[in-house]
Amino acid sequence: MDYNKLADLLFPQVDKTPEYWEEKFPERNLPEGAQVTRMAPSPTGFIHLGNLYSSLADERIAHQSKGVFYLRIEDTDAKRKVEGAVETIIEVLKYFGITFDEGAGIDDPKQNAYGPYFQRQRVEIYHTYVKDLVKKGLAYPCFCTEEELTEIKNQQTEEKALTGYHTKWAKCRNLSYEEIEANVKAGKSYVMRLKSMGSEDKEIIFQDTVKGRIRFPENIQDIVILKSDGIPTYHFAHAIDDHLMRTTTVVRGEEWLSSVPVHYELFHALGFRMPKYVHTAHLMKMDNGSKRKLSKRKDPELSLDFYRQDGYHPGGVKVYLMTLLNSNFEQWYDKHPSSPIEEFPYSIKKMAQSGALFDIAKLHDICKNEFAKLEPQEVFDFLKNWCSTYQPEMMKVYFADDEKFMKVINLCMGIGGKRRRKDFCYAKQIFESLSMYFDETLVPSYEFSYDNELVKTILQEYLDGYDHNVNASEWFNALKVLAEKHGFTADMKAYKADPEAYKGNVSHIAEMLRIAITGSSNSPDLWTINQILGEEVMKKRICNVIEKL
Repeated sequence: MDYNKLADLLFPQVDKTPEYWEEKFPERNLPEGAQVTRMAPSPTGFIHLGNLYSSLADERIAHQSKGVFYLRIEDTDAKRKVEGAVETIIEVLKYFGITFDEGAGIDDPKQNAYGPYFQRQRVEIYHTYVKDLVKKGLAYPCFCTEEELTEIKNQQTEEKALTGYHTKWAKCRNLSYEEIEANVKAGKSYVMRLKSMGSEDKEIIFQDTVKGRIRFPENIQDIVILKSDGIPTYHFAHAIDDHLMRTTTVVRGEEWLSSVPVHYELFHALGFRMPKYVHTAHLMKMDNGSKRKLSKRKDPELSLDFYRQDGYHPGGVKVYLMTLLNSNFEQWYDKHPSSPIEEFPYSIKKMAQSGALFDIAKLHDICKNEFAKLEPQEVFDFLKNWCSTYQPEMMKVYFADDEKFMKVINLCMGIGGKRRRKDFCYAKQIFESLSMYFDETLVPSYEFSYDNELVKTILQEYLDGYDHNVNASEWFNALKVLAEKHGFTADMKAYKADPEAYKGNVSHIAEMLRIAITGSSNSPDLWTINQILGEEVMKKRICNVIEKL
């Protein structure tokens, strides 16, 4: 067959050659050893923890080597595209501190020298390479209908043969030029397929950067490379794009391992050098004593929206994911707790080969540690930004008085004390823990360990003798006097030696006040809380409790 003539029949509008695109997108001028990585999501509107997990690895590999990290949008499947999804991807990753050197969302053409970065805008490029494959006898049009393909699959199932479009089952593989021409002129719909050169009895040896050497049977499937609307399939488009964008390292989930034989053949058929592949382990979780993959359907924590909506600090999430990505990160971070994680010498060789176990309890511990490292102003800004986005109706409650809110943060973080408290985990939990400081969110309690009449008497006498201007030591001395008056003791040693001799000790008096003022038996320093609330609010709360009792 005259393949040049066939190529012109199928692609008369294509006037460029692969050499044109090779010249337009030359090898990048980067330092020796610099890596070019990419994030290439589909615009489906769902961006998950695995995306962040991989993009952290991509970003570290690229920037640690003084290379380039870019964003490409793989939008070949129009049915799955969600309006605004690209903006969501960029916004969500920006929240977690992941930024790109070039690609989708960047308007500067000088930065975007290897674009366009949306696959549907690169159709001319893909057609050039498909035409070239036709000229080489490595691609052909397939006119099979859905019904015919279903019939082939049914026959294969009946004969217990490998399903798919391959070998003797590839009906259009050996059509003559005349047959193809007649079908095209008759307006028959067709796709373009790769003419596989693979053999059922041969293997390829694939070198994965994490998993090492892996053997696969050669691909024998004549896969679709262009759909009937002229848009490429993912497999074909990604090979062209990774080559022309000069990608050196591809980080992707291990679910793509099964596609390696197809990608291996595509790169070789196109005459491209394959990038290095890093197939990351699945994120797993324990479920009823056994491990399973995190599931979009079962596990809300798989979605990155979960972390934004609940207000996890991006620094904590990133530190946690780094513990999963590199086995030696925790040891390094223990020695360098104040160092930015960007200083960690990231190594592909230290990535896990098997499923990484996602542990939300450990994530929470790390988040508490990271919050404790922040300056109060940083915590204030983070909480205010989160509240304005996710609880805007509460802004007038929490942030009516910025000075008051800052005092609350200082108290709850233990600023000025011997060590920082580690109570803050994520924004939603933090605001719930701060409810006692605001009348609008206070949940009062009337559950006391002592008789209501005694509690009312003590609360009233506390109010009668209260002086808002005394210091913490003087305030506590007044509590001791109140305790002694009502049969409690201020001598903790005496109480410990003979608890039956007293109604209780001064801490039980403080607990009554704490419950009346904060609605909880546990809180930070009560004198400081009184100073933050102010005398009027504090007295009003106690009066309300007395009235209820």
